[in-house]
Amino acid sequence: MADFSLTTLFVVPVGQTAVPSSGSTQDLTAGTVGIFDQNYATVTAAAGANPASDAKYIYIAQGRANTYLQGSKRSDKIKGCPTAGASCNSNVTEWYKVSGCATAANQITDVTDFKVQCGEIVTLTLRAHSSYIDTLYFNGFTRSVTVNAPCCECGGDVCTDVDVNALINAIIVKLEQSAPGDNPDNVSFKSFFTFENVGGTKLRIQGKPLTKYGQPCDVAAFPFEYDRMYFDTFIYDGPATTADFIVADACNIVATSAVIQKASYASGGSEEFKQLEKNFYSYQAGYLKSLYRMGGYNENFESYVTAGTIYDSYYIRFNELDKSAYQWGDYIHQDSTVILAVPNAATSTIAALMEAILVPALGEVPGDNTCITTTTTAAA
Repeated sequence: MADFSLTTLFVVPVGQTAVPSSGSTQDLTAGTVGIFDQNYATVTAAAGANPASDAKYIYIAQGRANTYLQGSKRSDKIKGCPTAGASCNSNVTEWYKVSGCATAANQITDVTDFKVQCGEIVTLTLRAHSSYIDTLYFNGFTRSVTVNAPCCECGGDVCTDVDVNALINAIIVKLEQSAPGDNPDNVSFKSFFTFENVGGTKLRIQGKPLTKYGQPCDVAAFPFEYDRMYFDTFIYDGPATTADFIVADACNIVATSAVIQKASYASGGSEEFKQLEKNFYSYQAGYLKSLYRMGGYNENFESYVTAGTIYDSYYIRFNELDKSAYQWGDYIHQDSTVILAVPNAATSTIAALMEAILVPALGEVPGDNTCITTTTTAAA
């Protein structure tokens, strides 16, 4: 069964600095987002004239520029439970916050504990995956480099472990070589990775940020993709073989590879919410529900995303408040989701003002993510 939820997206404009405290949904100016009770009156924070905690249920609504044959954009009825564990006849099944994180972390892998003897052949294989990469390469972007471990000193014991510092440097030289020829399909490691010798005992491999898709002027195009790159690292005894491209693992491992920082997704970027406005547009428009390349057919489409803005987002998933309302079947309910995107709390006060109203109505909002503020790690 598909996990479908009828989703309504509200993007609070950057210029909105307050939550409406008077009027009704019909009084909302274009783009302005407000929160209303069962009588379509504005609700307020706990200390206000009409606290949200006193409402039988609430709506979230946004004014439209084009009101012909349609009023404001509005959610369905939302009834939360301010007190955890209490019996409130709530219809809310999920309620959480995703903080906007402008920076995506890149994967970092350390290769250590080399068990290589003088003169041995050593191969390092990298296999990278992302949605973008996997459209180009079967089983990910898989490439190998092979080096001969440095020879022992004259008269030395060939069974002695090799000079690890020299071995790492030799591997890095191979990894940083450009791909041969002019064929654009001959992609080098440098396109996706950086390499570092840490302390003469550790090879550090870090993924690079993925190239962003373009943003065409065509509103009907859907260029944004939520993507990240992650990779596997194998270092083993012997030369590379054609099996490297298809095997899930490698034998005769001669060093330990450990992921010390996982790749993460950036969240809350303007490109992401610009795309979500398109994804959920048909659920929110009264008519002309498709997007066309001819701009004249898209007069119902309104975007309130500001380029370069990072948004915090609140997710509310809920069932029909009226239990007798239409359902798909005895056991399958069609539920709804509201996504409220608000300029990040670090740059705007509107997130705190919205939260001060929603928390008394729905209960404390748990965070769903932790932002990583750098693309690298401080680990040595």
